Amino acid sequence: MPQKQLTIEAKTKFKVPFGTVSITPEARVLIDQAFETKMVTRGKCVQEFEEKFAKLFGTKYAVAVSSGTDADALACAVLYDYGAKRGDEIIVPALTFVATGNAVLQAGFMPVFVDVKRETLNIDPDKIEAAITPRTRAIMPVHLMGKPAEMDKIMAIAKKHKLYVIEDAAEAHGAEYKGKLIGTIGHMAAFSLYAAHIVTTIEGGIVITDDKAMAEALQSLRNHGIVGKFEFRRIGFSAKMNEIEAAVGIGNIKIFKQILDKRRRNLLYLIDKFKKFDKYLITIQEEAGEKIGPHAFSIIVRERTGFTKDEFVAFIESQGVDSRNLFYSIPTQCSSYAFLGKKLGDFPEAEYCSDYGTHIGVHQDLELDQLDHVVSVVEKFLKNKGLK
Repeated sequence: MPQKQLTIEAKTKFKVPFGTVSITPEARVLIDQAFETKMVTRGKCVQEFEEKFAKLFGTKYAVAVSSGTDADALACAVLYDYGAKRGDEIIVPALTFVATGNAVLQAGFMPVFVDVKRETLNIDPDKIEAAITPRTRAIMPVHLMGKPAEMDKIMAIAKKHKLYVIEDAAEAHGAEYKGKLIGTIGHMAAFSLYAAHIVTTIEGGIVITDDKAMAEALQSLRNHGIVGKFEFRRIGFSAKMNEIEAAVGIGNIKIFKQILDKRRRNLLYLIDKFKKFDKYLITIQEEAGEKIGPHAFSIIVRERTGFTKDEFVAFIESQGVDSRNLFYSIPTQCSSYAFLGKKLGDFPEAEYCSDYGTHIGVHQDLELDQLDHVVSVVEKFLKNKGLK
């Protein structure tokens, strides 16, 4: 019998809300204990959460931090222990949440953007080598929406050019690529533990690795670069996780399989039901040799369909289906990156995904009748457009 859990969901007008948070009874007990002992900064709950997360992914080390952005930034900053210099380059996909690029900059590196594949949303491996320069130190693929990037090709390129690979697995908890868990293929992997993700601490992040020296560097970096009691060897961050967040994470790990299975059921159900809309919409697909660790269900309007993404989104939201934009081409559609001097058209696939893409929830609180509602809403939209 699955453990009963409590869920917290923001008040919403939507019949099919985008996200949810699971708070288990065990987590509530741990939270109460933390308050009773007045030990709410990093302590035994954080340590237990790290140990359980590492065991969940089969890695030797896990280092918990205060956000997914910090997880990316600290993983990048580890490279200073391996000869990297400030201003060196890290290759990232153009289409991703802006935190990926921000984290690279915050760590003192320069992000070098590479376009994506429209059908997968992930970095196009065939375009990576053209972006490599003598200052390139790492590749940071993002497994967007929980769909694995093409890690065989990426690892081969990294090996050829003696680069490190940091997986941004923010949205890919439980995803698999050719029998390997996403997060265990590169040298390090950074996860977000934000509220919308499979394992959540509400806010938070975590980095996993099998390399002891990298783990020790991460532990130092999250606390201002400290080593021992009061020696500072690195330019570090203030990025510690607290006990309350860790308690929520421990509870989520206990029901990880339950959450993952429910999300995968919902994702695969929508993939199947949306086949009838293939003429008009590109949706995330699960290919041979991979398992998606579902964050959300992406939908991209095909070219020359006779309607826009904005029309589509306005209609589904009017019918109670919550959605989010499919991120942006960071170097050309985020004004904060204008300093790079890139122009619209430089990353056509990422720009198309942003202009014509959206995504909706497949989280563990959604039932099949709600997903059927999504399908019927899309059918209604296409019929109203004279396309169904």
